[in-house]
Amino acid sequence: QVQPVESGGGLVQPGGSLRLSCVASESIVRINVMGWYRQAPGKERELVASLTNDGSANYADSAKGRFSISRENAKNTAYLQMNSLKPEDTAVYYCNVRGSTSWFDTMSDYWGKGTLVTVSS
Repeated sequence: QVQPVESGGGLVQPGGSLRLSCVASESIVRINVMGWYRQAPGKERELVASLTNDGSANYADSAKGRFSISRENAKNTAYLQMNSLKPEDTAVYYCNVRGSTSWFDTMSDYWGKGTLVTVSS
């Protein structure tokens, strides 16, 4: 099983915070990028934030200043700290891992099943 596993979603009031976690499979021996995407009802999946091995972070404009991505490489884990949440942040959040299951294969994208974040009063 190489599918990443997300956790931490739930219902939160506007202005609240949530922390999402993503654990990549130990079968993925090389990880280049870990990131978070989201898909709201009726919309396309979009990048929220990503973090490379060398520490380069990339954020969607909507996430800048409110969300923070981090990684614990030893645990193959990525986190998304979300603060000042808004109703428009409501979506299914997916973890993406770009890596490979051997040291010689090309990189592939592995997706989690997603975790639902609902921001509502």
